[in-house]
Amino acid sequence: MSEEKDKQPLCAGRRETLKKLIAAPVLGAMAYGVYKKMQYDRSRRSVGELFRLDAPPQAREFDPEGNPVRIGLVGYGIRGKLLMRALGFAEPSRIDTLKEAALLNSRDRRYADYMEQESLNVTVTAVCDIFDTYAEEAVVAGSNIYREGTGGRMGPAPKRYRTYRELIAAEDVDAVIIATPDHWHGTIAMEAALAGKHVYLEKPATWTVPETYMLREVIKKTGVVFSLGHQGRQTDSYIRAKQIVDKGILGHVSLIEVCTNRNDPNGAWVYPIHETASPSTIDWKQFEGDPARIREYMDYMTSHGLARYVGPEARGQFSLERFFRWRCWWDYSTGLSGDLLTHEYDAVNQIMGCGIPHSATSSGGVYFFKDGRTVPDVLQTTFEFPDRDLTMLYSATLASERDRGKVFMGHDASMEVSSSLIVKADPASTRYAEQIKSGLIKPDMPIMTYVPGQEGVDAVTSATELYFAQRGLLYSYVNGRRYSTTYLHLREWVDCIRHGGTPSCDVDAAFEEAIAAHMGTRAWLEGRTMYWDRDKEEIVRG
Repeated sequence: MSEEKDKQPLCAGRRETLKKLIAAPVLGAMAYGVYKKMQYDRSRRSVGELFRLDAPPQAREFDPEGNPVRIGLVGYGIRGKLLMRALGFAEPSRIDTLKEAALLNSRDRRYADYMEQESLNVTVTAVCDIFDTYAEEAVVAGSNIYREGTGGRMGPAPKRYRTYRELIAAEDVDAVIIATPDHWHGTIAMEAALAGKHVYLEKPATWTVPETYMLREVIKKTGVVFSLGHQGRQTDSYIRAKQIVDKGILGHVSLIEVCTNRNDPNGAWVYPIHETASPSTIDWKQFEGDPARIREYMDYMTSHGLARYVGPEARGQFSLERFFRWRCWWDYSTGLSGDLLTHEYDAVNQIMGCGIPHSATSSGGVYFFKDGRTVPDVLQTTFEFPDRDLTMLYSATLASERDRGKVFMGHDASMEVSSSLIVKADPASTRYAEQIKSGLIKPDMPIMTYVPGQEGVDAVTSATELYFAQRGLLYSYVNGRRYSTTYLHLREWVDCIRHGGTPSCDVDAAFEEAIAAHMGTRAWLEGRTMYWDRDKEEIVRG
């Protein structure tokens, strides 16, 4: 009752004001328009408050003080080169290329970004690659401590090791970066941890289901600092997207669609074969692994009725195609699930915190690249999270690059996330019904747009790079400056090694990623739905 009394003088005052305005014909009409605009602006400010986000959480303060972290790199292929550059070590020929590109195109910021990248206070003391050419290139890159081009100054050369075990045993190695083919990920990571070395492991975390449990146990037992290479954890639009979800701006999210679309041989893993590659420059036996391990894998696949997906006839036979394009065969690869679905899944898990899915169902096949590969080039996987009333749909084709975003569909709004993000209200929203009805919110127009200091995707050299750039997996922005997301991810890991703490993509996140990917893979291989028994922590068949 007292509340109604409080409102009466205000309402009466407004009525009197309007009466006076209407009494003065011309001036009154103008003033009434001003009054209505003031009301509208007040309502707009109210709507603005509804969508206001807090300042984004600050990146971990990096402190390079202390002894240099001594790093050993295992694998200097496509990803290994990028990781080495993110550490601050590039081949002089790479510096030459970046300089020339910057001279030809003033918008090409890659050279400037690289030279402005702060030192991580690390040294590369050891490298290992079973292809001689890559190993020699890694030695040169690790020596280029001054970031100079051809003919420039060079520092001490890291030692080249012929096997990863020799590198892990080296006394001058504190931490190991692993960028090998998938079938070596878990094995090398566990051996490094057991030797007391900190581990940065490229995704996916593991090649098989059993080693997923073993990896988690070993990392927790040894206490080394472990980071999985999902550099998307450093993408600022993903961090903003989490704030939007946490604030409830989207309402209940019941469906998420993510995709991988590429349309060139490079994007389908048909990589060039190096001109110096031959049986004399590649340790093929080490690439394939010890016979007991191969036999164990073959027995597992056979017992599950999946022998048709592996190539025993190719075992022991040197193959340049298999060495450089290993992602095309289950013998060494985790296919679309492990290579690309994991990026999308980890982004969703980062934003939604949804954990391991309750079930996975997959379909697809080898529909375009009829080159003898056993992994599909078209894949659809549905993950169900019934405890969240949520479905995640993954759709992939390596023979079309039609752009489809990462879309979070809520009852009140939808959000598209890539290197930027866009939020639009749903026409049938309950939360925003009044604002939509009054015209303050227009469902066909974004209510929020976030572009993190980026005018556009520039200076990419391949369709694969473009794919990752569009998803915010090449660059991110910290305090207005552009950084390589891989640099930021490695910086976080190095800082945790030096000063303590846990990286954003730790072994628990790695476990969730690996299990989700394996569920999707096994669903496709076996043609049935796979379920996660949360209590027993095991994958069970439907």
